[in-house]
Amino acid sequence: MNDHSTAFYYPSDELVKQSAVQGINGYNKLCERANNDYEGFWAELANELLTWHKTFTQILCEEDAPFYKWFSDGELNVSYNCLDRHLEKKGDKTAILFEADNGTSTSVSYKELHHQVCKLANGLKTLGLQLGDRVIIYMPMGIEAVVAMQACARLGLIHSVVFGGFSAKSLIERIHDASARIVITSDGQFRGGKKIPLKSAVDEALKDNLCNKVEKVIVFKRTNEDVTWNPSREIWWHDLIKNQSDVCAPVWINSEHPLFLLYTSGSTGKPKGVQHSSAGYLLHAMNTMRWTFDIKDSDVFWCTADVGWITGHTYVAYGPLAMGASQVIFEGIPTFPDASRFWKIIEKYKVSIFYTAPTAIRSLIKLGPHLPKEHNLTSLRILGSVGEPINPETWMWFYKEVGGSRCPIADTFWQTETGGHVITPLPGVTPLIPGSCTLPFPGMQMSVVDETGHEVEWGTGGLLVIKKPWPSMIRNIWNDPQRFKQSYFPEDLGGKLYLAGDGAIRDKQTGYFTIMGRIDDVLNVSGHRMGTMEIESALVANPFVAEAAVVGKPHEIKGEAIVAYVVLKGKRPEGEDAKEMVNKLRDWVGKEIGPIAKPDEIRFGENLPKTRSGKIMRRLLRSLAKGEAITADISTLENPAILEQLK
Repeated sequence: MNDHSTAFYYPSDELVKQSAVQGINGYNKLCERANNDYEGFWAELANELLTWHKTFTQILCEEDAPFYKWFSDGELNVSYNCLDRHLEKKGDKTAILFEADNGTSTSVSYKELHHQVCKLANGLKTLGLQLGDRVIIYMPMGIEAVVAMQACARLGLIHSVVFGGFSAKSLIERIHDASARIVITSDGQFRGGKKIPLKSAVDEALKDNLCNKVEKVIVFKRTNEDVTWNPSREIWWHDLIKNQSDVCAPVWINSEHPLFLLYTSGSTGKPKGVQHSSAGYLLHAMNTMRWTFDIKDSDVFWCTADVGWITGHTYVAYGPLAMGASQVIFEGIPTFPDASRFWKIIEKYKVSIFYTAPTAIRSLIKLGPHLPKEHNLTSLRILGSVGEPINPETWMWFYKEVGGSRCPIADTFWQTETGGHVITPLPGVTPLIPGSCTLPFPGMQMSVVDETGHEVEWGTGGLLVIKKPWPSMIRNIWNDPQRFKQSYFPEDLGGKLYLAGDGAIRDKQTGYFTIMGRIDDVLNVSGHRMGTMEIESALVANPFVAEAAVVGKPHEIKGEAIVAYVVLKGKRPEGEDAKEMVNKLRDWVGKEIGPIAKPDEIRFGENLPKTRSGKIMRRLLRSLAKGEAITADISTLENPAILEQLK
């Protein structure tokens, strides 16, 4: 095992015995079952895991492909599946252990969480909302964020969570596109010992009647900071739930009723409203909790993702609760008050399953590689990685220093659009190779193809696709079905293969998948997808900027760093003037999109490298960003001398 890029880490006999999918033989049987009777495989899981109000008789409807439907004549309620059905046997079990930024702990049982959800749902009813109305949730991490999502699900309202680090402009775009009637927010949030306002961004989004369909803003009091107040539109959370009953009957909805919209960056400037169904999405959230994380009744599960991202939807707000698990929710950041914060939390709550991003792991290696050894992490039994491929060196450190060389790592590949894991090792099943997400989740029909949709030989790179529809797949892009088809089921590939947007390669011997990176202009920054066009649009909106091109370059902590090439309307700045302009533009992008989108580098040029037809040669900009020598043919460039200026 000297070459850890090809080393196998085999599950122990004990792990095989304990796992939900027992060994590679169990995995192969599940895959064989799915291959032989695809619809029957998913129907069996849906009947086993979900509690139905009206049982389905139709499994997969392909009449309007690629707008597939699953279990489309069935009825259920997602909140009921997450809460009510646990009350008799698990009512007193801890549902959420909340660790605030300052270290304060709060816990709620399933019964208490159910009461909070019902109170808020009853409060929402008083606002005259109808089935299918959209609600924007712009909140800090905490129990209340989950309560807000579950209350919407209970009433058949469609929620759209906006990450608390996004700007007022990002809020406006999402409120407009979703035609939201309600915004649920907080006065502020705590991060790294600082109070950060939230409601002020909502105020800015709603000023000048910019989002005139918003009727009410519900505000949770988190920081006790003074906020501006519009009594005709705004209501405190505590006032809304005052005197409300802690019983609220769930609204039974069709399986295909949209549970939520989640806006994700695309290769064009406008974010895409990814639309997920209710039954199919919840089914995969539950089944991946069961098979990927081998969830047991005794486990304490901790996913560090914010609910503003898909990982926080599937593996915080819905999956753990639907499986009746106890989970940790953390408000703060991994480096405050010091770099041992994660390890202290694992020790404090006896976390047994820990799911985080390579970015976080890399930052903690840099700040304190010795720190895990100073804490009791023996409660851990499974580790997970999400958001981007994990490089072998980081994998090894995570495995040895955090997992004590005994905890399997679930290196999960999936997307906002897939709803849950599509390629991942399973504990007690899959021999592990650092840097590879290994094999498809049972039932997922994954493949690597060329630009015409034909499968390529193992060992040859190509486009990652999913060959058959699956229950938790994206149903549509909100208000843009044409973009949905073009983005995910392109005619170039025959119109029936789901295009993941990533390049991949399968190992010749094992068939294991390794993800090679994005094939479009989407960056993966700290596990979060950022559209280059979105950042470029923000830069060009600045009155000083004439043109901008954005690319990514490798970053040891964040995975990818954002590098912007900017042409100003005036003279190209130098020295202190250039530094001042860099700071101004970084702050501008932070305000337009959010701090996560701020370019790490901004380089100024009198022009951008373009072909004679006017096309920007982005591959050259990527090479420049990485510091690589330009060896490609540049004879088609209109202005080859500009490359020297942009170095």
